[in-house]
Amino acid sequence: MMTKSTTGLPDGKAKTIKTTFSTETAVSIEIEASPEVVWALLTNASDYVRWNSTLMAIEGAIREGESIKLEPTVNPGKTFKIKIAEVVPGTSMQWVSGTAPFFRGVRLFSLQTTGNGKTRFSMSEKIKGLMYPIAAGQLPDFTAPFEQFAADLKSEAEIIRKLK
Repeated sequence: MMTKSTTGLPDGKAKTIKTTFSTETAVSIEIEASPEVVWALLTNASDYVRWNSTLMAIEGAIREGESIKLEPTVNPGKTFKIKIAEVVPGTSMQWVSGTAPFFRGVRLFSLQTTGNGKTRFSMSEKIKGLMYPIAAGQLPDFTAPFEQFAADLKSEAEIIRKLK
Protein backbone atom coordinates (compact mmCIF):
# COMPACT_ATOMS: atom_id res chain seq x y z
CA MET A 1 0.00 0.00 0.00
CA MET A 2 0.97 3.62 -0.36
CA THR A 3 1.25 4.37 3.35
CA LYS A 4 4.76 5.80 3.02
CA SER A 5 3.67 8.05 0.16
CA THR A 6 1.23 9.90 2.40
CA THR A 7 4.23 11.29 4.27
CA GLY A 8 5.08 14.65 2.81
CA LEU A 9 1.70 15.23 1.20
CA PRO A 10 0.01 18.51 2.10
CA ASP A 11 -2.54 17.92 4.87
CA GLY A 12 -5.80 16.72 3.34
CA LYS A 13 -4.48 16.58 -0.23
CA ALA A 14 -4.63 13.27 -2.07
CA LYS A 15 -2.12 11.88 -4.51
CA THR A 16 -2.84 9.39 -7.28
CA ILE A 17 -0.21 7.33 -9.07
CA LYS A 18 -1.18 5.40 -12.21
CA THR A 19 0.77 2.67 -13.95
CA THR A 20 -0.13 0.21 -16.70
CA PHE A 21 -1.48 -2.35 -14.25
CA SER A 22 -2.58 -0.27 -11.26
CA THR A 23 -3.73 2.98 -9.76
CA GLU A 24 -3.05 4.02 -6.21
CA THR A 25 -4.53 6.96 -4.31
CA ALA A 26 -3.62 8.15 -0.81
CA VAL A 27 -4.59 10.95 1.55
CA SER A 28 -3.60 11.91 5.08
CA ILE A 29 -5.02 14.56 7.41
CA GLU A 30 -4.59 15.65 11.00
CA ILE A 31 -7.82 15.65 12.98
CA GLU A 32 -8.31 17.49 16.26
CA ALA A 33 -10.05 14.55 17.91
CA SER A 34 -9.00 11.37 19.66
CA PRO A 35 -8.47 8.13 17.73
CA GLU A 36 -11.52 6.73 19.59
CA VAL A 37 -13.80 9.41 18.10
CA VAL A 38 -12.38 8.93 14.58
CA TRP A 39 -12.54 5.14 14.86
CA ALA A 40 -16.17 5.25 15.99
CA LEU A 41 -17.05 7.22 12.85
CA LEU A 42 -15.07 4.90 10.55
CA THR A 43 -16.72 1.75 11.88
CA ASN A 44 -20.37 2.86 12.17
CA ALA A 45 -21.79 2.04 8.74
CA SER A 46 -25.33 3.11 9.67
CA ASP A 47 -24.10 6.70 10.15
CA TYR A 48 -21.74 6.99 7.13
CA VAL A 49 -24.13 8.64 4.68
CA ARG A 50 -25.01 11.36 7.19
CA TRP A 51 -21.46 12.71 7.51
CA ASN A 52 -19.73 11.27 4.42
CA SER A 53 -20.68 13.16 1.26
CA THR A 54 -18.79 10.68 -0.95
CA LEU A 55 -21.40 7.95 -0.39
CA MET A 56 -24.99 7.70 -1.55
CA ALA A 57 -25.74 4.44 0.28
CA ILE A 58 -24.11 1.78 2.44
CA GLU A 59 -25.45 -1.54 3.77
CA GLY A 60 -23.93 -3.95 6.24
CA ALA A 61 -21.68 -3.88 9.28
CA ILE A 62 -18.07 -2.73 9.32
CA ARG A 63 -16.59 -5.67 11.20
CA GLU A 64 -13.78 -8.04 10.30
CA GLY A 65 -15.02 -10.86 8.08
CA GLU A 66 -18.25 -9.05 7.16
CA SER A 67 -19.21 -7.64 3.77
CA ILE A 68 -20.74 -4.28 3.01
CA LYS A 69 -22.34 -2.87 -0.10
CA LEU A 70 -21.80 0.75 -0.97
CA GLU A 71 -22.78 3.20 -3.69
CA PRO A 72 -20.28 6.04 -4.12
CA THR A 73 -21.22 9.45 -5.48
CA VAL A 74 -18.47 9.17 -8.14
CA ASN A 75 -20.27 6.20 -9.71
CA PRO A 76 -24.04 6.61 -9.04
CA GLY A 77 -26.11 3.51 -9.68
CA LYS A 78 -23.10 1.19 -9.23
CA THR A 79 -22.98 -0.85 -6.03
CA PHE A 80 -19.69 -2.28 -4.84
CA LYS A 81 -19.43 -5.32 -2.58
CA ILE A 82 -16.57 -4.87 -0.13
CA LYS A 83 -15.11 -7.41 2.29
CA ILE A 84 -13.82 -6.10 5.61
CA ALA A 85 -10.65 -8.20 5.47
CA GLU A 86 -8.79 -7.04 8.55
CA VAL A 87 -9.50 -4.86 11.58
CA VAL A 88 -7.08 -3.78 14.28
CA PRO A 89 -9.46 -1.89 16.60
CA GLY A 90 -8.62 1.77 17.01
CA THR A 91 -5.65 1.50 14.64
CA SER A 92 -6.36 0.19 11.15
CA MET A 93 -8.63 -1.72 8.85
CA GLN A 94 -8.48 -3.10 5.34
CA TRP A 95 -11.32 -3.31 2.80
CA VAL A 96 -10.98 -5.59 -0.23
CA SER A 97 -13.04 -5.92 -3.40
CA GLY A 98 -12.70 -7.83 -6.66
CA THR A 99 -10.95 -11.07 -7.49
CA ALA A 100 -7.17 -11.46 -7.63
CA PRO A 101 -5.28 -11.71 -9.94
CA PHE A 102 -7.80 -10.23 -12.38
CA PHE A 103 -9.04 -7.04 -10.73
CA ARG A 104 -8.66 -6.23 -7.07
CA GLY A 105 -8.97 -3.14 -4.91
CA VAL A 106 -7.47 -2.89 -1.43
CA ARG A 107 -8.24 0.12 0.77
CA LEU A 108 -6.31 0.71 3.97
CA PHE A 109 -7.44 3.04 6.76
CA SER A 110 -5.03 3.88 9.57
CA LEU A 111 -4.98 6.08 12.66
CA GLN A 112 -2.00 7.40 14.61
CA THR A 113 -2.09 9.46 17.78
CA THR A 114 -0.13 12.67 17.21
CA GLY A 115 -0.47 14.09 20.73
CA ASN A 116 -2.62 16.77 22.36
CA GLY A 117 -5.78 14.80 21.54
CA LYS A 118 -5.07 14.79 17.79
CA THR A 119 -5.12 11.92 15.31
CA ARG A 120 -3.40 11.42 11.96
CA PHE A 121 -5.86 9.70 9.61
CA SER A 122 -4.46 8.07 6.47
CA MET A 123 -6.31 6.24 3.72
CA SER A 124 -4.91 4.58 0.62
CA GLU A 125 -6.31 2.36 -2.06
CA LYS A 126 -4.59 0.32 -4.73
CA ILE A 127 -6.54 -1.12 -7.64
CA LYS A 128 -4.64 -3.57 -9.76
CA GLY A 129 -4.80 -6.77 -11.75
CA LEU A 130 -4.51 -8.38 -15.14
CA MET A 131 -7.82 -6.83 -16.28
CA TYR A 132 -6.89 -3.37 -14.96
CA PRO A 133 -5.62 -2.03 -18.33
CA ILE A 134 -9.00 -2.85 -19.92
CA ALA A 135 -11.06 -1.32 -17.11
CA ALA A 136 -8.79 1.65 -16.29
CA GLY A 137 -10.58 4.02 -18.67
CA GLN A 138 -13.90 3.38 -16.93
CA LEU A 139 -12.61 4.10 -13.42
CA PRO A 140 -13.23 7.54 -11.96
CA ASP A 141 -10.36 9.61 -10.58
CA PHE A 142 -10.34 9.03 -6.81
CA THR A 143 -8.23 12.08 -5.90
CA ALA A 144 -11.11 14.49 -5.17
CA PRO A 145 -13.31 11.87 -3.41
CA PHE A 146 -10.39 10.89 -1.13
CA GLU A 147 -9.83 14.54 -0.24
CA GLN A 148 -13.56 14.98 0.41
CA PHE A 149 -13.77 11.83 2.56
CA ALA A 150 -10.85 13.05 4.69
CA ALA A 151 -12.37 16.55 5.00
CA ASP A 152 -15.79 15.12 5.94
CA LEU A 153 -14.25 12.80 8.55
CA LYS A 154 -12.19 15.65 10.02
CA SER A 155 -15.20 17.97 10.18
CA GLU A 156 -17.48 15.42 11.86
CA ALA A 157 -14.85 14.19 14.35
CA GLU A 158 -14.01 17.76 15.37
CA ILE A 159 -17.70 18.59 15.86
CA ILE A 160 -18.10 15.54 18.10
CA ARG A 161 -14.95 16.52 20.04
CA LYS A 162 -16.37 19.99 20.73
CA LEU A 163 -19.67 18.51 21.93
CA LYS A 164 -17.94 16.33 24.53
